[in-house]
Amino acid sequence: MTHSAGVAKAVAELLVEGRSRTDLHECEVARFEDVQRSEAYVSETSQQNFVEIYDILHPLQPKESPRNLRTSPFYPRQQELGAFFLESGGWERPHWYEANANLLKELPEAWQPPERDSWSARFHSPIAAAEAWKTRTAVALYDMTPLKRVEVSGPGALDLLQRLSTGQINKKPGAVTYCLLLDEAGGVRSDITVARLAAERFQAGINNNVDYEYLRREAAEQTAADSSRWVQVRDITAGTCCIGLWGPLAREVISKVSSDDFSNNTLKYFRSAQVRIAGLSVTAMRLSYVGELGWELYTTSDQGLKLWDALYEAGQEHGIIAAGRAAFNSLRLEKGYRLFGHEMTSEHRPEEAGLGFAVKADKGDFVGSAALAEAPEPTRRLRCLVVDDGRSVVMGKEPVYFDAKPAGYVTSAAFGHTIGKPIAYAWLPAEAAEGDKVEIEYFGRRIPATVSAEPLVDPGMERLRG
Repeated sequence: MTHSAGVAKAVAELLVEGRSRTDLHECEVARFEDVQRSEAYVSETSQQNFVEIYDILHPLQPKESPRNLRTSPFYPRQQELGAFFLESGGWERPHWYEANANLLKELPEAWQPPERDSWSARFHSPIAAAEAWKTRTAVALYDMTPLKRVEVSGPGALDLLQRLSTGQINKKPGAVTYCLLLDEAGGVRSDITVARLAAERFQAGINNNVDYEYLRREAAEQTAADSSRWVQVRDITAGTCCIGLWGPLAREVISKVSSDDFSNNTLKYFRSAQVRIAGLSVTAMRLSYVGELGWELYTTSDQGLKLWDALYEAGQEHGIIAAGRAAFNSLRLEKGYRLFGHEMTSEHRPEEAGLGFAVKADKGDFVGSAALAEAPEPTRRLRCLVVDDGRSVVMGKEPVYFDAKPAGYVTSAAFGHTIGKPIAYAWLPAEAAEGDKVEIEYFGRRIPATVSAEPLVDPGMERLRG
């Protein structure tokens, strides 16, 4: 009932045009993980949704129950460090660690965060500033286990990924590619990272169960059409885990527990390798969503806790900490990294979202390529905003005014601890240029902000490639 008019519009568009003009990924039945499909889970959450249907909920407000459905192998250590957990997709995800509270006494003046209003202060701690500081200046461990992972294998694996993605996946084993999944109209249905581990075996980091079902369905259809080009898509998330080891001292830490070569000469940016860390078999990918030197380190779940302990112990002399999602979100916005479902959806084309670099138009046809070739010049673009007063933090989805008229909305926002100012990304008319002034409406007041060049931190990529 509450969504009746919108549902009617979307259904009519699906029937007449073959797609909804409004992104529907949040309504996809396939979005639910297996743990969310039990009778008990459905009953409890449905009843709670009925109670909250007209409530004003904070953007970070987690479920109170059911909780502790999915935990990474690092969960015992996270509890010992006083992690404050938020929930997403059934996963318990550390937002910050109380063990890092003592670092606030050491935090340089330039890194001191401002006082927040009561709304933006909810589900937040200034400890996030200390965790961001340590990531930028020393080294930190991030639990990346909840990132959904699939293995794509078989003689038709390359064909499938080439056909569905915008990237050039036909590279030598060891290559890692950031690319997009588009719909037929050229809209962004997801962004993924694909590592070629062997000639016929790939590991893809995807966003959600919708992506998994899409890949699995397309794989089944390809296999049925030509059995010689069969391909299997397997969800490996539950059986594996991932640590993000990031910071300028990351190489010093990893070299203490591994004899493998992690130098730029051997493991370059956006490359992967099979290595041994503390005797454990680990797939290391030279990626960083926080914009610092380091690796995503994948191993099987049974070996995860030992991997965490080995790295944490090796990093003690270098000031290593465990860091949470609050710092992570701030750091990724400082680097201008997009988050699907926030910065872009199927309503947006790659060029509009600043992701044109992820489209390799010369590789041949792929889903959405024909639509992109005929796409008009963008009338809107995703822009980076810096709040002028240096202290007013917004939360996301607020309206943005350009030339005194409502012209767009905030996608993601956070306090940028490295730059010492709040950051917001927003959709704005294409004519909005760097240096232009805008206003963000927040609880009835207008907050001045400036359209800024991006990324705000390390535009030359020296930190990442160091």
